[in-house]
Amino acid sequence: MPKIPEKIHELTVGQLSARSGAAVSALHFYESKGLISSRRTAGNQRRYSRDTLRRVAFVRASQRVGIPLATIRDALAELPEGRTPTREDWAHLSEAWRSELDERIKQLSRLRDHLTDCIGCGCLSLENCVLSNPDDVFGEKQSGSRLMVERRPAGTKQRKSAGQRERACEPEGSC
Repeated sequence: MPKIPEKIHELTVGQLSARSGAAVSALHFYESKGLISSRRTAGNQRRYSRDTLRRVAFVRASQRVGIPLATIRDALAELPEGRTPTREDWAHLSEAWRSELDERIKQLSRLRDHLTDCIGCGCLSLENCVLSNPDDVFGEKQSGSRLMVERRPAGTKQRKSAGQRERACEPEGSC
């Protein structure tokens, strides 16, 4: 990892990339999403404060555990004066995110455990499909897999794709 002298208080995007391990394109993306910020020089080059390294590390660690970027951005926005997250901030946020992560782990475990049940089906339109209709919550209303109902303005028609036109409807009309 390249060393940056302590007297340098701002980093170029290349230096930030080299130190953080994040691609330049990822840093530009993070900036466009409001996760990090830079100032522009007279030559319109980005310059990042040194503490951006910690912000990038925070973002990447959060992403690795499955936290969406919007949630990360909201967490960073709550820090006073946009300061860099500390260990205490991470401890507080990780505790708050724990229940969300536990729920995702539960859902992924369930998906893993039932994945082989649907390999023989292929169409995912069984009345009690454990992947598209968990716990048969839609079974009381209709048979078949869960359907997404689109809300359209009154008087507009939904266009069907070629695949939808070619597919035969089930007897209950749920295609």
